[in-house]
Amino acid sequence: MHKTMKLSAVALAMAFSLGGAVAQTSSGSAPSGTGGAGTSATGGRSAPAAQPSTGTRQSETSKDDKVAKGDRRFIERAAGSGMFEVQVSQLATTRASSPDVKSFAGMLVDHHTKANDELTKIANSKGVELPAAPPRAMRRDIEQLGKKNGQEFDRDYIRNVGIKAHEKDIKEFEKASKDLKDPELKAFADKTLPQLKEHLAQAQKLNTGMGGGDAKAGAAGGQTGGGASTKTGGGSGANKTGT
Repeated sequence: MHKTMKLSAVALAMAFSLGGAVAQTSSGSAPSGTGGAGTSATGGRSAPAAQPSTGTRQSETSKDDKVAKGDRRFIERAAGSGMFEVQVSQLATTRASSPDVKSFAGMLVDHHTKANDELTKIANSKGVELPAAPPRAMRRDIEQLGKKNGQEFDRDYIRNVGIKAHEKDIKEFEKASKDLKDPELKAFADKTLPQLKEHLAQAQKLNTGMGGGDAKAGAAGGQTGGGASTKTGGGSGANKTGT
């Protein structure tokens, strides 16, 4: 009887001991397994989960594909030139020695900023990505002009940005007005063109007042590029075209 009771007690003790070990094992492995698997699963799914956004980009690209190649090129070039026109004219508002040149530069900043904003809205509505900065050549033009002072600065700014660039822009915008496929873009070009011509006329008067001879000859090629941008004053368009 005593032996039987002792055996039963031993059996119960072993059973409890085994049960506790199993419980500990399962409890330890569960967290570990769940934690590891859960984390890696989450991480693994995170990357693919980001694909929906890729889908969005694809749909934007699709939208962009609906814009004619020539129209898209005009938008991109005009935006880059527009930024150039604003930046170089902002420089002129502080660096120019002539009050008239400063006033002219301030007008270009105002007109081109508005045009750039309008072009940006059009581009966004069509899913066309705009450049983050003016073309490298135009940035170099700004740097070169920034090294000049006094009358030399005034003369180069008016000839290169005010005249030469605008002459190029006007030609580009006139062509764009005829060739653009998108009605909204065409309306933008038609609206900006008269303003570019007005800028050119004022620049020519300033050049004459400074005793400038052949404006075209005086215009330096590099700055001209920027000039084109100026046209875009609209910020955009003209410049681009000019470019």
